[in-house]
Amino acid sequence: MPLSVGGRLRKRWRYVGVYGERLMLCAGVVQVGLAGQTFWAVWDRERGVLRERTRLWRGTSYVRLPHTGVHVRDGDVEVALGFVEEDGGGAPVPVETASPVDGGAAWMWTRKTGGLRLRGTVTLGGERVELDDARGVIDESAGYHPRQTDWRRSAGVGALADGRSVAWNLVAGIHDDPHASERTVWVDGVPEQLPPATFSPDLSRVAVGDGALTFAQEAVRSRSENFGAIRSDYTQPFGTFSGTLLGGLELGAAYGVMERHSALW
Repeated sequence: MPLSVGGRLRKRWRYVGVYGERLMLCAGVVQVGLAGQTFWAVWDRERGVLRERTRLWRGTSYVRLPHTGVHVRDGDVEVALGFVEEDGGGAPVPVETASPVDGGAAWMWTRKTGGLRLRGTVTLGGERVELDDARGVIDESAGYHPRQTDWRRSAGVGALADGRSVAWNLVAGIHDDPHASERTVWVDGVPEQLPPATFSPDLSRVAVGDGALTFAQEAVRSRSENFGAIRSDYTQPFGTFSGTLLGGLELGAAYGVMERHSALW
């Protein structure tokens, strides 16, 4: 993709979130024009400790997100997780969405995958935690987003009350066309589009169709940056979810994040 289209800088990022009973973590690689950023965060639910780091420009030696997994090595924190192939072809199906910008003068694209299995280790200050069957989500995005972009998002994984695996991605403010959006629930890896989502201002609840999820916040990753022409105000709390998704899909144990992001880019 060209560096700019119609005066709009190219934005692209890859984000992987892994959410579970012992640990929740995320890692990302972001580029706006020629400017780059990497970040990672690990929420240790057992010890009640949040560790995180954001680096500008030369961060890729600390965070690597190849298509095979998640790798972070920064100080006394190391993440080495690989994606696990599902037996019998049960891998979750990715969902791709493209949306016009300013009536088609430009465009933006995303691919979301929910409920992927990961296996490996997370080392925190010398303590090694084995993750044998972690679940996560991937957000791959690129495009020429509007100069001012504001969105709300929720992503999570877990199990339904009937034992089936579940993952979801809900948004408002980006790729949220009523009929062609990235809003998706994956049940045992099979995606289904969801109707428009409404987020409460404090991110404690998100309603979608005839269902609603209640969010119990545990730890918050937030960051505000002002580089003049480029600004960002970002909040992403980790926590647990309860409630129902479309058609009475009742959650059992479920973990994930809410997100609020306002960007001038």
